[in-house]
Amino acid sequence: MNLNLTGNHVEITPAMRDYVLSKIERITRHFDNIIDINVILSVDKLKQKAEATVNLRGKEIFVEADGLDMYASIDSLVDKLDRQILKYKEKNIDRRDNQGGLKDQEFEQSE
Repeated sequence: MNLNLTGNHVEITPAMRDYVLSKIERITRHFDNIIDINVILSVDKLKQKAEATVNLRGKEIFVEADGLDMYASIDSLVDKLDRQILKYKEKNIDRRDNQGGLKDQEFEQSE
């Protein structure tokens, strides 16, 4: 998994980088087929904004969160991202289980 962390109008401090990494670990515990994650932290006047784009196999998930504090924005972002990845994982498992292949069909035996 590759993690790209970018700052717009904000300097990414080592503390911010460590905080984002520790929060992203929670997502990788739930789902380990993540190709890469792009996180953008930005500041617009009083609004602290965090955006993330997660590339999965066959899917791209985009999430954004904003608030008055950058750490609160990161927390909100990771919570939203966690919910969306779990939803994708559940859909993927349901799709894989209910494909209707030959092993699921009942055959009549003729004598």
